[in-house]
Amino acid sequence: MTNSYAIGLDLGGTRIKSVAVDSSGTVLHQSYRPTDDGNDQVWKQSVASSIEEIITALGQDPIVGISAPGLPNAENSCISFMPGRLQGLEQFNWSDYLQRKTVVINDAVAALMAEARFGACRTAKNAVMLTLGTGVGGAILIDGKPYQGEFNKAGHIGHMVIDDEGEQDVTGMPGSLEECIGNCTILKRSSGRFSSTQALLEAYRKNDSQAADIWLKSVRQLALGIASISNILSPECVVLGGGITEAGEDLFQPLERFLEIYEWRPGGARTQIRKADHGDLSGAIGAAAFAMQLQ
Repeated sequence: MTNSYAIGLDLGGTRIKSVAVDSSGTVLHQSYRPTDDGNDQVWKQSVASSIEEIITALGQDPIVGISAPGLPNAENSCISFMPGRLQGLEQFNWSDYLQRKTVVINDAVAALMAEARFGACRTAKNAVMLTLGTGVGGAILIDGKPYQGEFNKAGHIGHMVIDDEGEQDVTGMPGSLEECIGNCTILKRSSGRFSSTQALLEAYRKNDSQAADIWLKSVRQLALGIASISNILSPECVVLGGGITEAGEDLFQPLERFLEIYEWRPGGARTQIRKADHGDLSGAIGAAAFAMQLQ
């Protein structure tokens, strides 16, 4: 590694998170700045200011990785496709703007890289990550490297079909995994009763039978998705991250019971389910890890 650390930034709809990470995964510096999604000149300048803040504090000339929603181009130099969010992000070349080597990666792939390099699947060569939050993101690790596929579209596991008679999601897929468990559909899935997964879980913990039906159906559908991933990719582990994993054992215990039913386990071999180690900073840490890997 040329430098003793790399800089990683995670571009979110409300905040820009930045970190400096060394080769062992130690976070040397971190900061948060608000994202003004309505003014791209403001948030782009915030990115530049975050980097200069870190370099002023730590010195040297580090490589930079940026985690962002959307599909990066083949060279990982910019986000090629991201309709509807962070106006001004598409086709924007960060290396030119920042005047330093900068690589760009999808935010779910970045979260996987944080876990693969420094977290829950750091000993695995083949792994899959699912981020369970507003939607369902995903990323794939093959032979120790993120698999981005043609058009850098690989890993959008949230759009796999679970129920072919379900409503179409944002990509046009019916009854997708994202529709089954993402927080974006909880109002619809609960017929208007619950406005968030957190509210659903609070009722579930009070032995509310309707809440139990809704929650356990969602967890069963997640198990079907994971069992399908196991059949197709046969990873050593599936790492679960995102806000919904804060449900803890209320998620992981029923998920294991459903996987015992659905997962094909020849010779007793099973895919390990692990909770992500990195939380709020996973995208930024993973972007730094991805940049390190490319040096």
